Order: sequence, then C-alpha cells, then structure tokens
Amino acid sequence: MQSIGRTRTQSRPSRSVNLGGMDYADPKRKRNFVGKVALAAILTTVCILVLKKSSFNYTSPFSLREQGVTHVLVTGGAGYIGSHATLRLLKDGYRVTIVDNLSRGNIGAVKILQELFPEPGRLQFIYADLGDAKAVNKIFSENAFDAVMHFAAVAYVGESTMYPLKYYHNITSNTLVVLESMARHDVRTLIYSSTCATYGEPEKMPITEETTQVPINPYGKAKKMAEDMILDFSKTSDMAVMILRYFNVIGSDPEGRLGESPPPELREHGRISGACFDAARGIMPGLKVKGTDYKTHDGTCIRDYIDVTDLVDAHVKALEKAEPGKVGIYNVGTGKGRSVKEFVEACKRATGVAIKVDYLPRRPGDYAEVYSDPTKIRNELNWTARYTDLQESLQVAWRWQKAHRDGYGTPSVMAS
Repeated sequence: MQSIGRTRTQSRPSRSVNLGGMDYADPKRKRNFVGKVALAAILTTVCILVLKKSSFNYTSPFSLREQGVTHVLVTGGAGYIGSHATLRLLKDGYRVTIVDNLSRGNIGAVKILQELFPEPGRLQFIYADLGDAKAVNKIFSENAFDAVMHFAAVAYVGESTMYPLKYYHNITSNTLVVLESMARHDVRTLIYSSTCATYGEPEKMPITEETTQVPINPYGKAKKMAEDMILDFSKTSDMAVMILRYFNVIGSDPEGRLGESPPPELREHGRISGACFDAARGIMPGLKVKGTDYKTHDGTCIRDYIDVTDLVDAHVKALEKAEPGKVGIYNVGTGKGRSVKEFVEACKRATGVAIKVDYLPRRPGDYAEVYSDPTKIRNELNWTARYTDLQESLQVAWRWQKAHRDGYGTPSVMAS
C-alpha cells in the first residue's frame, strides 16, 4: 500500500502559531535571534579593544621624556620674538611646544615653522590663553616639558598707559599661572623674557644689572612684578631661572622665513621699525616721532637696538647655562645708544624711501635715554651682539616686509 505521507526536502520556515488571537514565537527563531545578538556584542567588543589599542592608547612623543631630547614650552611662540626663538630651538634639535592665543601672534608663522620641521615629535601648536589656569594645567599634565621660555605678553609702552589693568593681568597674573603649573608638574627651568622698562629712567648710563629698578609705566611695572614673583618662588625651590631684560628689538630672520607682522589695529602702538616700514610702503602717510625736547644730543629719545637674531641667541645660551637652584639676570643689548632721529635716517637708507616725518609731543611713559652695559652677559654666558649695524638689520627686515605685504598672508614677489 502506498504511503500517503511525503518526505520534505525543505525545512518548514519559522512561523508564529496563532492561538486564540495570541502570537507565540517559534522557539527555534528565538534562539537564532539571541545568537545573532551575542555575536554582534562580541564583534563590537573586539572592535572597541582594537580601537583602544591603536588610537585611544596612542602615546604622543610630546608626553614622553626622551634621553638627549629637551622639550621646551614656548609661550607666545606665534609672536615676533617667540617665533624666531622657536626657529632657533628647532634648528638646534630641541622639541618645541608653542602655546599662544593668537591675540598678537600669527598662525602663519606657526605654519611656516611646521613646514620647515614636519617630522613627528618636533613641533606642536596648542591654542590656549595663559589666563585660563585650568587649560594651562591640562597642557602641563599632558606634556613632558623640561623647560619654559615665557615670551607671551602684551608689550607696548603707550598702550600700557591707556589700559594698565590689561597689562597687569596679561603679564603679571598670567606669569603666576605659568609658575603654578611649573611647580605642580615639576618643570624646573624658566627663561623669562623681561625688559629694560623695569629700570625706568636711571640717572646714570649705561644700565647694569645692579641699576635700581624704578619703572615709570604699567608695562615696566607689570614686568617687574612678574620678576619679583619668579625671584620669590625661586628662593623656595631648586628651579633654574634666567631673566633676560632686553632693549629695543629690530630685524628679522636673515634667511627671510619669518618677520614682524603686528595686527593692523596695533600699528599706532607698535615698534618704531614697523612704523618706519608702514610709512615706506605707503600704508601710513608718514612717520610720527613723539618727543623732540628730551635732554639728548638731538632732542629725541636714545635707545639700544638689538637684532632679534642676537636676542634669540641670548635665550638659547641662557637655556644651556641654566643651573638648578640658581638665578641669572642679564641685560641683552649692544651697549650702544642711538637716537630716534638716527634710527629714522637709517630706515630711510635701508628702504630707499624718503619717509615723511611728523614731530609730535612726547608720549606718556617714555624716558629720554636707555642703553645697556652687556659686560655681565658677555662674561657669564659668552654672548655678544653680532648684528650691530643698524641699517643692515633694517634692510633684512625690509626685505621680508616687501615680500610679505599682507604679513603672513599670501607672499608677494621678492623685490630687490
């Protein structure tokens, strides 16, 4: 008798069974679903572990201390002097971290430095404000600094008389934040960028490191307060401290990679070299010389003009000579004073432009005559200014200005 049953060649699909209007899932289907969820969970866990190992646990070279490598934090490293110091440090094999809020610095300078030194672990830039103690502490906790070069500061005498609280906050308070983070994270070397403005208007020239400090403007006063904090702290620690009081900075990188490019709104308060170049380029109708009745040989202020390349060299030598538990204080200048009128004539020759000059009343907070005695820094750090030809320093800076009419924007064709 033939069987009426039949053999299934294909398994019956899973389906729900309806009993009295209620659906009951097929147990086989449920077990399959649970298995898929478990597999997905396992795969997700594996992916997370792989990602953690490959990326989340990545150790930045800037967070490590390496034998033979000195890691320097350069505050204000996007600025005029700070960027030149960074260039020199990188050329000498240092590892550098720049911290700058770009209020006066230029991201264009940072990009040039990154292009010159693209190797991993050489240079990093961190956008931050030194007034933010939490952010500064985080930076110190995530990076293994060996030393700090503290340049970051507003630095215009005239502006300081208009906005004194801004200067005390930016210079004095921010230096305190840096010191606190250095102490908390055991960073024991500080090279501090100070100024001859802390001396005020001494009765006797040239200025030595023992000259009494009696600043006459908020810029100089704020810097002296910062110095006092550093010196007081150094008495209770084994920190290596170098304080460099430098004079009027001019010039730029001799190879034309970096220059000075202050924000346009600060042209009125900027350095005399910048004002000369603006007048030579026609950006300003002329040069304003403030004060012609000082007790000097031609009635204008006398200053000691130091080339930025020499200034940076002094900082590097100070870093090399810094010793734990010791403090070094040095004037950084040429030892020769030049009047503002002499400077203007040198600028005319350097640019080849007959710059129009307007003579105006004195600027508040200025002093008649300031120039250094560089004997101490020569004897102790073996440093001497080499770029002392005023016209030549201005010519180097002028070449950069002509080639970068928009500052660190698009370079123009280099002119002779």
